[in-house]
Amino acid sequence: MVSIEVRDAAVDFPIFDAKSRSLKKLVLGKVGGKIGTDSKVPIIEALRDITVSFKQGDRVGLVGHNGAGKSTLLRLLAGIYEPTRGSARIEGKVAPVFDLGVGMDPEISGYENIIIRGLYLGMTRKQMEERVDEIAEFTELGDYLSMPLRTYSTGMRVRLALGVVTSIDPEILLLDEGIGAVDAAFLEKARDRLTDLVKRSGMLIFASHSDEFLFELCNTAIWMDEGRIRMQGGLREVLTAYKGRDPLETLPPEVLDRIGEAPALSGNGEHA
Repeated sequence: MVSIEVRDAAVDFPIFDAKSRSLKKLVLGKVGGKIGTDSKVPIIEALRDITVSFKQGDRVGLVGHNGAGKSTLLRLLAGIYEPTRGSARIEGKVAPVFDLGVGMDPEISGYENIIIRGLYLGMTRKQMEERVDEIAEFTELGDYLSMPLRTYSTGMRVRLALGVVTSIDPEILLLDEGIGAVDAAFLEKARDRLTDLVKRSGMLIFASHSDEFLFELCNTAIWMDEGRIRMQGGLREVLTAYKGRDPLETLPPEVLDRIGEAPALSGNGEHA
């Protein structure tokens, strides 16, 4: 049974060269939180006092402004970051999907990158070889799959990465939204595959700014602010508090029709 237990966890990043403004800028650009002033060495307090518990079947959205700590929390849950204080225990096979381009080599072909990216996500070579034809058909990249990845446009790379990501069988799926570079028609095609991926996963933690995707994939949410959890609860309740309005009021009718059977609106979440 998959589970995640985090108790009073903090993630700090010390800045050893206080005179290096470029180093500060580099770290501040990747994590949220505040700069601590109690130490002789400046500390980026990326996460503070994080206590959360997730179990099989949970579908949790992470919301908050850029730099609030969402991506840092995902990396803590993936085991990429160790807590500076407190504890984090993860039971289950984690599939971290933070950057769709990670694990892909620009000098090898699309076909070879399908295998490499799948291995990075925890699949075996045999599993990926069995999926190559189906992924190739989904991407609609044709002969480009035999060409080096460096010849691809940004949208083509995202197509390839989405094809691989949505073919895996994760126990714990940690997803950071990053699919905006593809055209609208292909994104609509990918939507069903993303939904099916979430259904196959034992647990989903999804950081996103898209109300539409959140309602389609999640039923609860956590609002991150300055490295802390500001609110946790039903998706609609948390989004309303975060945005100061009911998010359903701004979604177009066709979107409301599509998400009518989604977890957040179908009675599986806190708001039916």
